[in-house]
Amino acid sequence: MFDWIPIQYYADIHYLVMLVLVLFTCVHTYKIRLGEQENVIFVQGAGIFTLLYILLYMGLRPVHGVFIDMTTYAQIFNAYKEGRSLIIKSDVLFHFFTFYTSKLINVHTYFFLCCIMYVVPLWFAVKKWFGKGSFYAFLLLVVSFSFWAYGTNGIRNGIAGSLFILAISRDKWLWKIILFIIAVNFHKTMVLPTAAYLIAYFYTQPKIYFYFWLSCIPLSLVGGDLFQNIFASFIEDDRAGYLTVEEVNADMFSSTGFRFDFLLYSASAVAMGYYAIFKKKYQDRTYHILFSVYLIANAFWILVIKANFSNRFAYLSWFMMALVIVYPMLKHYLMPSQNKVLAYIILAYFMFTFFMNFIL
Repeated sequence: MFDWIPIQYYADIHYLVMLVLVLFTCVHTYKIRLGEQENVIFVQGAGIFTLLYILLYMGLRPVHGVFIDMTTYAQIFNAYKEGRSLIIKSDVLFHFFTFYTSKLINVHTYFFLCCIMYVVPLWFAVKKWFGKGSFYAFLLLVVSFSFWAYGTNGIRNGIAGSLFILAISRDKWLWKIILFIIAVNFHKTMVLPTAAYLIAYFYTQPKIYFYFWLSCIPLSLVGGDLFQNIFASFIEDDRAGYLTVEEVNADMFSSTGFRFDFLLYSASAVAMGYYAIFKKKYQDRTYHILFSVYLIANAFWILVIKANFSNRFAYLSWFMMALVIVYPMLKHYLMPSQNKVLAYIILAYFMFTFFMNFIL
């Protein structure tokens, strides 16, 4: 337990640690080409350090209201531990997991297990895709804008997203299906990226999805309220309020209306995919599918971008964002001095996270 750290500085210390790690990584990556032995040794050590740090610091955090929904999860766990019967309205596997672990472990171990289920699938996914270069993908994932929030606050959504990424990294459809089912039953919102994946897998046309994504911007500007009400009618009552309730939450999404700042943030991954696929003619079916899934899921968010709590819908694409950006650079030689470009990308990507979560 890291309860000796003042709770008001807990997240800030995390971002400062990540700042040091990112700066060190960027300097090292800028100076040394990716395939050189010195760099291979560095990324192996840095990868292990990052994995262990995230698991321990995030997984062993105190149970405190500063992490918002963490206390709600603790209440559910403790209620089950004290004998409450299993009551499931949605997210079946999450409640089964919480109910049965409550009989065996304490709440601190429970949150550590949640952290493992959030982080370790990402580790295995990037290892499968990128091999020796997996550290860079893993680093971008853990310094993503929403990573900390969905490991400490929106916990079951974060776990479901990581299981989804693990699913699409598998080669055999049996494993994909099993992991898709688990992800959806940990958090129902994973239905959207799962459906997007199935669409993109059987109809892999990134250009079509790109134009669809572009078209959603004027559609949202003109008829955003209409789309909010339409989508709310298909969502469970307790979650439909994210689209229709007028109360404003006190985070960076509390400013409602069309968020051009977050649209530009989302567009950075679109720009990378556009450059790799349409400009450099990068041919990799897995990446084409990944890019298409991101476009479909992000387009859904754009249609409801004016809603309160739209971060919960943005996450359905943003949790893949780091992979969309870094995948082609770790799998293919796209440009001269690619190691230097990668260093700049890592720095720019993290600095948005740092500014939004530490400076603001």
